[in-house]
Amino acid sequence: MHIGIDFGTSYSAAAAIIQGQLTLVRFGEAEQFRTAVYFPELVPDPNDFELTPELEAQLEAHIRSARADLRQQAAAAAARSQAPVTRTDEELRRDGLRVIRRQWMEEQTRNASGSVASFQHALFGEEAVEGYLESGGGNLIESPKSMFGYRLDPQVRKVIVHIATHILEHIRLTASKQFGTPVRGAVIGRPVEFRSSMGAAGSEQAIEILREAAAAAGFDEVNFLEEPAAAAMHYHKSLVERQHALIVDIGGGTTDVSHAELGGKAAPHIARNWGLPKGGTDLDVGVSLHSFMPLLGKDIVRVPQHQFVEAASVHNLPKQREFRKQNYRLVAAPYGPRLRALQELGATTRLNQAAERTKIMLSSVQEHRAELHFIEPRLAVDATRDDLDAAIEPFLAQLERTLGTVRADLNALPASVFLTGGTSRSPQVKARVQSCFPEIPLVHGDPSLGVVSGLAVAASESPRA
Repeated sequence: MHIGIDFGTSYSAAAAIIQGQLTLVRFGEAEQFRTAVYFPELVPDPNDFELTPELEAQLEAHIRSARADLRQQAAAAAARSQAPVTRTDEELRRDGLRVIRRQWMEEQTRNASGSVASFQHALFGEEAVEGYLESGGGNLIESPKSMFGYRLDPQVRKVIVHIATHILEHIRLTASKQFGTPVRGAVIGRPVEFRSSMGAAGSEQAIEILREAAAAAGFDEVNFLEEPAAAAMHYHKSLVERQHALIVDIGGGTTDVSHAELGGKAAPHIARNWGLPKGGTDLDVGVSLHSFMPLLGKDIVRVPQHQFVEAASVHNLPKQREFRKQNYRLVAAPYGPRLRALQELGATTRLNQAAERTKIMLSSVQEHRAELHFIEPRLAVDATRDDLDAAIEPFLAQLERTLGTVRADLNALPASVFLTGGTSRSPQVKARVQSCFPEIPLVHGDPSLGVVSGLAVAASESPRA
Protein backbone atom coordinates (compact mmCIF):
# COMPACT_ATOMS: atom_id res chain seq x y z
CA MET A 1 0.00 0.00 0.00
CA HIS A 2 1.14 3.55 -0.84
CA ILE A 3 0.42 6.71 1.12
CA GLY A 4 1.13 10.41 0.69
CA ILE A 5 3.33 12.04 3.35
CA ASP A 6 3.60 15.75 4.02
CA PHE A 7 6.84 15.83 6.05
CA GLY A 8 6.52 19.43 7.16
CA THR A 9 8.83 21.81 8.96
CA SER A 10 6.22 22.59 11.62
CA TYR A 11 3.59 19.85 11.20
CA SER A 12 3.42 16.53 9.36
CA ALA A 13 0.47 14.60 7.97
CA ALA A 14 -0.26 11.51 5.88
CA ALA A 15 -3.19 10.23 3.83
CA ALA A 16 -4.28 7.58 1.35
CA ILE A 17 -7.04 7.07 -1.20
CA ILE A 18 -9.21 4.21 0.08
CA GLN A 19 -11.96 2.98 -2.28
CA GLY A 20 -11.81 6.28 -4.12
CA GLN A 21 -12.08 8.41 -0.98
CA LEU A 22 -9.42 10.51 0.73
CA THR A 23 -8.62 9.04 4.15
CA LEU A 24 -6.33 10.90 6.53
CA VAL A 25 -4.01 9.05 8.86
CA ARG A 26 -4.96 9.90 12.43
CA PHE A 27 -2.32 10.46 15.08
CA GLY A 28 -4.33 9.97 18.22
CA GLU A 29 -7.27 12.33 17.81
CA ALA A 30 -5.44 14.64 15.38
CA GLU A 31 -5.04 14.62 11.59
CA GLN A 32 -1.47 15.93 11.83
CA PHE A 33 1.27 16.19 14.42
CA ARG A 34 3.99 18.68 15.27
CA THR A 35 7.20 17.63 13.54
CA ALA A 36 9.11 17.07 16.74
CA VAL A 37 10.62 13.99 18.33
CA TYR A 38 11.88 13.51 21.88
CA PHE A 39 14.41 10.91 22.94
CA PRO A 40 14.75 10.24 26.68
CA GLU A 41 18.50 9.75 26.14
CA LEU A 42 20.78 12.46 24.80
CA VAL A 43 21.69 12.45 21.13
CA PRO A 44 25.49 12.98 21.01
CA ASP A 45 26.71 16.56 20.67
CA PRO A 46 30.06 17.04 18.84
CA ASN A 47 30.71 20.06 21.07
CA ASP A 48 30.93 17.77 24.11
CA PHE A 49 34.26 16.32 22.92
CA GLU A 50 37.09 16.81 25.42
CA LEU A 51 40.58 15.29 25.55
CA THR A 52 40.59 12.91 28.52
CA PRO A 53 43.90 11.30 29.58
CA GLU A 54 42.87 8.17 27.67
CA LEU A 55 42.09 10.12 24.50
CA GLU A 56 45.32 12.13 24.91
CA ALA A 57 47.26 8.84 24.99
CA GLN A 58 45.46 7.74 21.80
CA LEU A 59 46.36 11.06 20.19
CA GLU A 60 50.05 10.71 21.08
CA ALA A 61 50.06 7.16 19.69
CA HIS A 62 48.49 8.43 16.47
CA ILE A 63 51.14 11.18 16.17
CA ARG A 64 53.98 8.68 16.73
CA SER A 65 52.54 6.43 14.06
CA ALA A 66 52.23 9.36 11.64
CA ARG A 67 55.87 10.32 12.26
CA ALA A 68 56.97 6.77 11.55
CA ASP A 69 55.00 6.79 8.31
CA LEU A 70 56.65 10.07 7.32
CA ARG A 71 60.12 8.62 7.97
CA GLN A 72 59.33 5.63 5.76
CA GLN A 73 57.98 7.93 3.03
CA ALA A 74 61.10 10.13 3.29
CA ALA A 75 63.37 7.09 2.89
CA ALA A 76 61.40 5.94 -0.14
CA ALA A 77 61.50 9.43 -1.65
CA ALA A 78 65.28 9.64 -1.13
CA ALA A 79 65.73 6.33 -2.92
CA ARG A 80 63.87 7.82 -5.90
CA SER A 81 65.73 11.14 -5.59
CA GLN A 82 62.46 12.91 -4.80
CA ALA A 83 61.76 15.65 -2.25
CA PRO A 84 60.22 14.17 0.94
CA VAL A 85 56.79 15.18 2.25
CA THR A 86 57.19 17.20 5.46
CA ARG A 87 54.67 17.98 8.20
CA THR A 88 55.08 20.15 11.28
CA ASP A 89 54.30 18.85 14.77
CA GLU A 90 51.34 21.23 14.85
CA GLU A 91 49.94 19.79 11.61
CA LEU A 92 50.40 16.23 12.86
CA ARG A 93 48.64 17.05 16.11
CA ARG A 94 45.78 18.80 14.31
CA ASP A 95 45.29 15.84 11.95
CA GLY A 96 45.49 13.39 14.82
CA LEU A 97 43.00 15.36 16.86
CA ARG A 98 40.58 15.29 13.93
CA VAL A 99 40.86 11.48 13.73
CA ILE A 100 40.44 10.99 17.51
CA ARG A 101 37.45 13.32 17.59
CA ARG A 102 35.80 11.47 14.69
CA GLN A 103 36.35 8.10 16.37
CA TRP A 104 34.93 9.48 19.63
CA MET A 105 31.84 10.80 17.83
CA GLU A 106 31.30 7.46 16.06
CA GLU A 107 31.44 5.66 19.40
CA GLN A 108 29.03 8.16 20.98
CA THR A 109 26.66 7.78 18.02
CA ARG A 110 26.77 3.98 18.28
CA ASN A 111 26.03 4.16 22.00
CA ALA A 112 23.21 6.67 21.47
CA SER A 113 21.77 4.67 18.58
CA GLY A 114 21.76 1.58 20.73
CA SER A 115 19.99 3.38 23.55
CA VAL A 116 17.33 5.13 21.47
CA ALA A 117 16.86 2.54 18.75
CA SER A 118 13.81 1.19 20.56
CA PHE A 119 10.92 2.83 18.71
CA GLN A 120 8.76 2.73 21.82
CA HIS A 121 11.08 5.13 23.67
CA ALA A 122 10.50 8.06 21.32
CA LEU A 123 7.69 10.60 21.69
CA PHE A 124 6.27 12.62 18.80
CA GLY A 125 4.38 15.86 18.25
CA GLU A 126 3.03 17.78 21.22
CA GLU A 127 3.78 14.77 23.45
CA ALA A 128 7.45 15.17 22.48
CA VAL A 129 7.48 18.81 23.60
CA GLU A 130 5.61 18.01 26.84
CA GLY A 131 7.86 15.04 27.58
CA TYR A 132 10.95 17.17 27.10
CA LEU A 133 9.70 20.00 29.32
CA GLU A 134 8.57 17.63 32.06
CA SER A 135 11.57 15.29 32.05
CA GLY A 136 14.43 17.64 32.86
CA GLY A 137 16.64 15.66 30.46
CA GLY A 138 16.84 13.96 27.10
CA ASN A 139 16.81 15.63 23.72
CA LEU A 140 14.03 17.38 21.81
CA ILE A 141 14.45 17.90 18.07
CA GLU A 142 11.95 20.29 16.49
CA SER A 143 11.64 20.95 12.75
CA PRO A 144 14.46 18.58 11.68
CA LYS A 145 13.53 19.25 8.05
CA SER A 146 14.97 22.75 8.39
CA MET A 147 18.46 21.21 8.81
CA PHE A 148 18.41 18.75 5.88
CA GLY A 149 19.90 21.22 3.40
CA TYR A 150 22.78 22.54 5.53
CA ARG A 151 26.40 21.46 5.53
CA LEU A 152 26.59 18.64 8.07
CA ASP A 153 29.47 16.86 9.72
CA PRO A 154 29.24 13.15 8.72
CA GLN A 155 28.42 12.12 12.27
CA VAL A 156 25.83 14.87 12.69
CA ARG A 157 24.30 13.73 9.40
CA LYS A 158 23.93 10.23 10.85
CA VAL A 159 22.03 11.67 13.80
CA ILE A 160 19.74 13.70 11.51
CA VAL A 161 19.00 10.60 9.39
CA HIS A 162 18.28 8.71 12.60
CA ILE A 163 15.75 11.36 13.68
CA ALA A 164 14.04 11.46 10.26
CA THR A 165 13.87 7.65 10.32
CA HIS A 166 11.98 7.67 13.61
CA ILE A 167 9.46 10.21 12.31
CA LEU A 168 8.84 8.32 9.06
CA GLU A 169 8.60 5.01 10.93
CA HIS A 170 6.05 6.59 13.26
CA ILE A 171 3.98 7.60 10.23
CA ARG A 172 4.33 4.22 8.48
CA LEU A 173 3.41 2.13 11.52
CA THR A 174 0.50 4.40 12.45
CA ALA A 175 -0.88 4.18 8.89
CA SER A 176 -0.36 0.40 8.73
CA LYS A 177 -2.28 -0.07 11.97
CA GLN A 178 -5.14 2.23 10.88
CA PHE A 179 -5.52 0.68 7.40
CA GLY A 180 -4.96 -2.89 8.53
CA THR A 181 -2.31 -3.60 5.90
CA PRO A 182 1.45 -3.03 5.69
CA VAL A 183 2.34 0.34 4.19
CA ARG A 184 5.45 -0.06 2.04
CA GLY A 185 5.32 2.82 -0.45
CA ALA A 186 4.99 6.58 -0.21
CA VAL A 187 4.98 9.81 -2.16
CA ILE A 188 6.71 12.38 0.03
CA GLY A 189 6.27 16.10 -0.50
CA ARG A 190 9.32 18.31 -0.94
CA PRO A 191 9.70 22.10 -1.24
CA VAL A 192 10.91 23.66 -4.46
CA GLU A 193 13.94 24.86 -2.49
CA PHE A 194 14.98 23.42 0.85
CA ARG A 195 16.46 25.74 3.45
CA SER A 196 20.12 25.41 2.58
CA SER A 197 23.62 26.78 3.00
CA MET A 198 24.80 24.97 -0.14
CA GLY A 199 22.42 26.07 -2.89
CA ALA A 200 21.18 23.29 -5.18
CA ALA A 201 23.53 20.81 -3.49
CA GLY A 202 21.61 21.36 -0.26
CA SER A 203 18.34 20.26 -1.84
CA GLU A 204 20.07 17.19 -3.27
CA GLN A 205 21.42 16.33 0.17
CA ALA A 206 17.98 16.82 1.73
CA ILE A 207 16.43 14.35 -0.72
CA GLU A 208 19.22 11.85 -0.01
CA ILE A 209 18.56 12.14 3.73
CA LEU A 210 14.82 11.59 3.25
CA ARG A 211 15.38 8.65 0.89
CA GLU A 212 17.87 7.02 3.27
CA ALA A 213 15.60 7.58 6.27
CA ALA A 214 12.53 6.22 4.43
CA ALA A 215 14.39 3.03 3.52
CA ALA A 216 15.48 2.55 7.13
CA ALA A 217 11.89 3.20 8.26
CA GLY A 218 10.61 0.29 6.18
CA PHE A 219 9.47 1.92 2.92
CA ASP A 220 10.38 -0.19 -0.11
CA GLU A 221 9.42 2.46 -2.66
CA VAL A 222 9.56 6.23 -2.27
CA ASN A 223 8.89 9.00 -4.77
CA PHE A 224 8.99 12.76 -4.28
CA LEU A 225 6.58 15.44 -5.47
CA GLU A 226 7.08 19.17 -5.08
CA GLU A 227 4.62 20.50 -2.52
CA PRO A 228 2.99 23.17 -4.72
CA ALA A 229 2.48 20.49 -7.39
CA ALA A 230 0.69 18.38 -4.76
CA ALA A 231 -1.47 21.35 -3.79
CA ALA A 232 -2.14 21.95 -7.48
CA MET A 233 -3.32 18.36 -7.89
CA HIS A 234 -5.79 18.89 -5.04
CA TYR A 235 -7.06 22.16 -6.58
CA HIS A 236 -7.14 20.57 -10.05
CA LYS A 237 -9.85 18.13 -8.96
CA SER A 238 -12.20 21.02 -8.13
CA LEU A 239 -11.94 22.78 -11.53
CA VAL A 240 -14.36 21.79 -14.27
CA GLU A 241 -12.86 24.08 -16.91
CA ARG A 242 -9.19 24.20 -17.89
CA GLN A 243 -7.34 27.28 -16.60
CA HIS A 244 -3.95 28.67 -15.71
CA ALA A 245 -3.51 29.11 -11.95
CA LEU A 246 -0.84 30.23 -9.56
CA ILE A 247 -0.29 27.94 -6.56
CA VAL A 248 1.17 29.69 -3.50
CA ASP A 249 2.08 27.23 -0.73
CA ILE A 250 3.39 28.95 2.43
CA GLY A 251 4.47 26.37 4.98
CA GLY A 252 6.45 26.41 8.18
CA GLY A 253 9.89 26.45 6.58
CA THR A 254 9.49 27.33 2.91
CA THR A 255 7.29 29.26 0.49
CA ASP A 256 6.73 27.61 -2.89
CA VAL A 257 4.99 29.05 -5.94
CA SER A 258 3.96 27.15 -9.09
CA HIS A 259 2.39 28.25 -12.37
CA ALA A 260 0.13 25.41 -13.43
CA GLU A 261 -2.44 24.45 -16.04
CA LEU A 262 -5.30 22.81 -14.16
CA GLY A 263 -8.88 21.57 -14.47
CA GLY A 264 -10.82 19.67 -17.06
CA LYS A 265 -10.11 16.09 -18.07
CA ALA A 266 -6.42 16.52 -18.87
CA ALA A 267 -3.79 15.90 -16.21
CA PRO A 268 -2.44 18.91 -14.32
CA HIS A 269 0.65 20.46 -15.87
CA ILE A 270 3.23 22.41 -13.84
CA ALA A 271 4.89 24.94 -16.12
CA ARG A 272 7.29 26.62 -13.70
CA ASN A 273 8.26 26.83 -10.02
CA TRP A 274 9.69 29.52 -7.75
CA GLY A 275 10.87 29.10 -4.17
CA LEU A 276 11.63 31.17 -1.07
CA PRO A 277 13.38 29.31 1.80
CA LYS A 278 11.32 31.16 4.42
CA GLY A 279 8.05 30.37 6.16
CA GLY A 280 6.09 30.32 9.39
CA THR A 281 9.05 29.56 11.64
CA ASP A 282 10.60 32.83 10.44
CA LEU A 283 7.48 34.66 11.65
CA ASP A 284 7.91 33.08 15.10
CA VAL A 285 11.57 34.12 15.20
CA GLY A 286 10.57 37.63 14.11
CA VAL A 287 8.01 37.94 16.91
CA SER A 288 10.52 36.62 19.43
CA LEU A 289 13.21 39.10 18.36
CA HIS A 290 10.85 42.08 18.18
CA SER A 291 8.72 41.62 21.31
CA PHE A 292 10.51 39.15 23.61
CA MET A 293 14.26 39.59 23.24
CA PRO A 294 14.31 43.28 24.35
CA LEU A 295 13.34 41.98 27.81
CA LEU A 296 16.55 39.94 27.70
CA GLY A 297 18.70 42.89 26.68
CA LYS A 298 18.48 43.01 22.89
CA ASP A 299 19.55 46.50 21.71
CA ILE A 300 20.26 47.40 25.36
CA VAL A 301 23.29 45.42 26.56
CA ARG A 302 26.53 44.73 24.72
CA VAL A 303 25.61 41.22 23.58
CA PRO A 304 26.05 40.45 19.86
CA GLN A 305 22.74 40.48 17.95
CA HIS A 306 23.36 37.04 16.48
CA GLN A 307 23.17 35.48 19.96
CA PHE A 308 19.56 36.61 20.31
CA VAL A 309 18.84 35.09 16.89
CA GLU A 310 20.45 31.84 18.04
CA ALA A 311 18.29 31.82 21.17
CA ALA A 312 15.12 32.36 19.11
CA SER A 313 15.96 29.68 16.50
CA VAL A 314 14.70 26.57 18.29
CA HIS A 315 14.50 24.73 14.96
CA ASN A 316 18.28 25.04 14.46
CA LEU A 317 20.29 22.74 16.75
CA PRO A 318 23.73 24.25 16.00
CA LYS A 319 22.43 27.76 16.80
CA GLN A 320 20.83 26.54 20.01
CA ARG A 321 24.09 24.93 21.08
CA GLU A 322 26.01 28.11 20.34
CA PHE A 323 23.61 30.11 22.51
CA ARG A 324 23.91 27.69 25.42
CA LYS A 325 27.73 27.92 25.29
CA GLN A 326 27.75 31.67 25.95
CA ASN A 327 28.75 33.13 29.32
CA TYR A 328 26.45 35.93 30.51
CA ARG A 329 27.75 36.25 34.08
CA LEU A 330 29.24 39.68 33.36
CA VAL A 331 26.05 41.03 31.77
CA ALA A 332 24.37 43.49 34.13
CA ALA A 333 21.11 42.64 35.90
CA PRO A 334 18.34 42.08 35.11
CA TYR A 335 19.46 40.99 31.63
CA GLY A 336 22.33 38.69 32.60
CA PRO A 337 20.21 36.57 34.98
CA ARG A 338 17.41 36.45 32.40
CA LEU A 339 19.77 35.26 29.65
CA ARG A 340 21.18 32.60 31.97
CA ALA A 341 17.63 31.49 32.77
CA LEU A 342 16.95 31.21 29.04
CA GLN A 343 19.92 28.86 28.78
CA GLU A 344 18.25 26.38 31.14
CA LEU A 345 16.84 23.17 29.69
CA GLY A 346 13.56 23.76 27.84
CA ALA A 347 13.55 27.54 28.28
CA THR A 348 14.07 28.44 24.60
CA THR A 349 11.32 25.96 23.69
CA ARG A 350 8.94 27.66 26.15
CA LEU A 351 9.89 31.06 24.76
CA ASN A 352 9.22 29.89 21.21
CA GLN A 353 5.83 28.52 22.26
CA ALA A 354 5.01 31.92 23.77
CA ALA A 355 6.10 33.72 20.59
CA GLU A 356 4.09 31.36 18.36
CA ARG A 357 1.01 31.77 20.57
CA THR A 358 1.45 35.56 20.47
CA LYS A 359 1.60 35.46 16.66
CA ILE A 360 -1.60 33.41 16.50
CA MET A 361 -3.50 35.50 19.05
CA LEU A 362 -2.57 38.86 17.49
CA SER A 363 -3.95 37.67 14.18
CA SER A 364 -7.44 38.00 15.69
CA VAL A 365 -7.12 40.37 18.69
CA GLN A 366 -5.46 43.75 19.21
CA GLU A 367 -3.46 42.96 22.36
CA HIS A 368 -1.95 39.88 23.99
CA ARG A 369 -0.02 39.31 27.22
CA ALA A 370 2.55 36.48 27.34
CA GLU A 371 3.75 35.38 30.76
CA LEU A 372 7.45 34.50 31.11
CA HIS A 373 7.50 33.20 34.68
CA PHE A 374 9.94 30.45 33.69
CA ILE A 375 12.55 33.18 33.15
CA GLU A 376 11.71 35.52 36.01
CA PRO A 377 8.72 35.86 38.39
CA ARG A 378 6.13 38.36 37.12
CA LEU A 379 8.02 38.89 33.84
CA ALA A 380 5.65 39.29 30.87
CA VAL A 381 5.44 40.64 27.34
CA ASP A 382 2.57 42.93 26.35
CA ALA A 383 2.34 42.89 22.56
CA THR A 384 -0.05 44.60 20.16
CA ARG A 385 -1.19 44.08 16.58
CA ASP A 386 1.25 46.81 15.56
CA ASP A 387 4.07 44.80 17.17
CA LEU A 388 3.06 41.75 15.13
CA ASP A 389 2.94 43.77 11.92
CA ALA A 390 6.44 45.14 12.58
CA ALA A 391 7.82 41.71 13.52
CA ILE A 392 6.60 39.90 10.39
CA GLU A 393 7.18 42.72 7.91
CA PRO A 394 10.65 41.39 6.87
CA PHE A 395 9.06 38.09 5.81
CA LEU A 396 6.13 39.82 4.09
CA ALA A 397 8.57 42.04 2.18
CA GLN A 398 10.49 38.97 0.98
CA LEU A 399 7.22 37.28 0.01
CA GLU A 400 6.18 40.39 -1.92
CA ARG A 401 9.50 40.49 -3.79
CA THR A 402 9.18 36.81 -4.68
CA LEU A 403 5.64 37.25 -5.99
CA GLY A 404 6.80 40.36 -7.87
CA THR A 405 9.40 38.22 -9.61
CA VAL A 406 6.73 35.63 -10.40
CA ARG A 407 4.44 38.27 -11.88
CA ALA A 408 7.24 39.70 -14.00
CA ASP A 409 8.18 36.24 -15.28
CA LEU A 410 4.64 35.40 -16.47
CA ASN A 411 3.62 36.16 -20.04
CA ALA A 412 -0.01 36.50 -18.95
CA LEU A 413 -1.77 36.66 -15.61
CA PRO A 414 -3.38 33.43 -14.36
CA ALA A 415 -7.11 33.01 -13.86
CA SER A 416 -6.75 32.46 -10.10
CA VAL A 417 -4.30 32.36 -7.22
CA PHE A 418 -4.67 29.28 -5.00
CA LEU A 419 -3.29 29.93 -1.49
CA THR A 420 -2.47 27.05 0.84
CA GLY A 421 -0.05 25.99 3.58
CA GLY A 422 -0.20 26.45 7.35
CA THR A 423 1.12 30.02 7.29
CA SER A 424 -1.60 31.04 4.83
CA ARG A 425 -3.93 31.30 7.86
CA SER A 426 -2.34 34.65 8.71
CA PRO A 427 -4.58 37.59 7.68
CA GLN A 428 -1.46 39.65 6.98
CA VAL A 429 -0.09 36.96 4.66
CA LYS A 430 -3.41 36.67 2.81
CA ALA A 431 -3.58 40.44 2.38
CA ARG A 432 -0.03 40.67 1.05
CA VAL A 433 -0.60 37.89 -1.50
CA GLN A 434 -3.83 39.54 -2.65
CA SER A 435 -2.09 42.92 -2.97
CA CYS A 436 0.42 41.37 -5.40
CA PHE A 437 -2.42 40.16 -7.68
CA PRO A 438 -5.33 42.54 -6.93
CA GLU A 439 -7.17 41.80 -10.19
CA ILE A 440 -7.18 38.02 -9.75
CA PRO A 441 -9.51 35.93 -7.53
CA LEU A 442 -7.74 34.54 -4.43
CA VAL A 443 -8.89 30.99 -3.67
CA HIS A 444 -8.20 29.66 -0.17
CA GLY A 445 -7.24 26.01 0.10
CA ASP A 446 -7.08 23.91 3.25
CA PRO A 447 -4.11 25.42 5.12
CA SER A 448 -3.11 22.16 6.79
CA LEU A 449 -4.19 19.32 4.53
CA GLY A 450 -4.23 20.62 0.97
CA VAL A 451 -0.73 19.34 0.19
CA VAL A 452 -1.16 15.92 1.78
CA SER A 453 -4.44 15.45 -0.13
CA GLY A 454 -2.60 15.90 -3.41
CA LEU A 455 0.20 13.59 -2.28
CA ALA A 456 -2.39 10.91 -1.47
CA VAL A 457 -3.79 11.21 -4.99
CA ALA A 458 -0.29 10.89 -6.44
CA ALA A 459 0.38 7.86 -4.23
CA SER A 460 -2.85 6.18 -5.39
CA GLU A 461 -1.73 6.57 -9.00
CA SER A 462 1.63 4.89 -8.34
CA PRO A 463 2.02 1.78 -10.52
CA ARG A 464 2.34 -0.48 -7.47
CA ALA A 465 -0.22 1.28 -5.27
